[in-house]
Amino acid sequence: MSELTYISTRGAAPATGFEDVLLTGLARDGGLYVPETWPRFSADDLARLRDLDYPALAHRVMAPFIGGAIASDDLRALIGDAYATFDAADVLPLKDLGNGDYLLELFHGPTLAFKDVAMQVLGRFFDHVLERRGKRITIVGATSGDTGSAAIEACRDKDAIDIFMLHPKGRVSPVQEAQMTTVAAANVHNIALEGTFDDCQDRVKDLFNDQPFRDAHNLSAVNSINWARVMAQIVYYFWAALKLGAPDRPVDFSVPTGNFGNVFAGYAAKQMGLPISRLVVGSNANDILARFFRSGVMEMAAVVPTLSPSMDIQISSNFERLLFDLVGRDGAECARILGDFRKTGRFDVTADQLARARDVFAGARFDDDETRVIIKQTLDRTGELVDPHTAVGIGAAAARKSRDGRPMVVLATAHPAKFPDAVADAAGVHPALPARMADLLDRPKRCQTLANDLDQLKKHIEETLA
Repeated sequence: MSELTYISTRGAAPATGFEDVLLTGLARDGGLYVPETWPRFSADDLARLRDLDYPALAHRVMAPFIGGAIASDDLRALIGDAYATFDAADVLPLKDLGNGDYLLELFHGPTLAFKDVAMQVLGRFFDHVLERRGKRITIVGATSGDTGSAAIEACRDKDAIDIFMLHPKGRVSPVQEAQMTTVAAANVHNIALEGTFDDCQDRVKDLFNDQPFRDAHNLSAVNSINWARVMAQIVYYFWAALKLGAPDRPVDFSVPTGNFGNVFAGYAAKQMGLPISRLVVGSNANDILARFFRSGVMEMAAVVPTLSPSMDIQISSNFERLLFDLVGRDGAECARILGDFRKTGRFDVTADQLARARDVFAGARFDDDETRVIIKQTLDRTGELVDPHTAVGIGAAAARKSRDGRPMVVLATAHPAKFPDAVADAAGVHPALPARMADLLDRPKRCQTLANDLDQLKKHIEETLA
């Protein structure tokens, strides 16, 4: 199988293949990698995928992106091994909520969040490629809560990987913090940064943009800036749509999102031929994305702590991939817009560009009080206890539901027990962690607190690796 070529959204980095995209994460011009062309599935192709189980479907959907970089039999084995870690028989259960609404549960992996769906695959891909190349990498990532624990779980105890994960001090839930900081693996290094998630993300990008530092330590990324993360997430859009009648029946999805990676995977699935009509972006009070799809203006505001901390973001990294398409895949124009955005905290798109975005996307915003109401109403109406992020997705689905009877799938992104206080406050029911995590909050923690200072961060990483 020939290998797809990947290009940078900023147009100044050389095109490259899957292995290098996997290991480097961020392009050397500061851009994000995207496929030069989208693999396409015809209606007949889609119909032939309907009866596959989840690992087999993942193999079929991901293979065109990987080409010959990982042999087909090896790819099948890596995927099978990754999803054997999930505790649901069919990996990602699809639940009927009635009235044409469905809940796709993405949280049955090791850390109870949707990030496991991609991260369990990513960790195995890293291991496979690094062993073959005889190389080591240093993974540096930023997390608003769930990416960190999923990445750590996927990379722990791997001989060829050191992983440094930054989270905003005091701005993740106690369960999220414990899942990261209680992992007793020598190659895992947690950093609580004094700042917001956006600060964490900026410092990670600063490290990648420091070419001597990046090269000296073979930096790699597991955030959704890494294309392989998005690639693995595309699969569950196929999984749900095929179960609901694709290719003969179009489907809508509602996605609670802050960094835009999860919903961009749906956009990618649509480019590949999956009949997705509408992607609804659910935002909390940090509603930069909902405001953009309403007005065509992307404008930063202060980050507000909420009940759904994984979406407490004002710089949505993966939006760059959509912007690249909206400007006609003009890397220089994309770089110019984002450069101005960093200086002014704002950019506008043209009326035509906004119209094209709205052909696919809609946004809706829900504050904490509204989120609590949705959690309680969902439990009363369906018997399902949902976390605050999923509740935002449910609210967005109701606000933007089509009138022509299309199924609406809400992505359930986290187990309610990851946010027990918020769920108990809203629903009057305290969600329990699975038995394997019952003592999680009592385990000893390992974490270094650092100021929001790039030089201090670099010094800490160099001393730890030395």
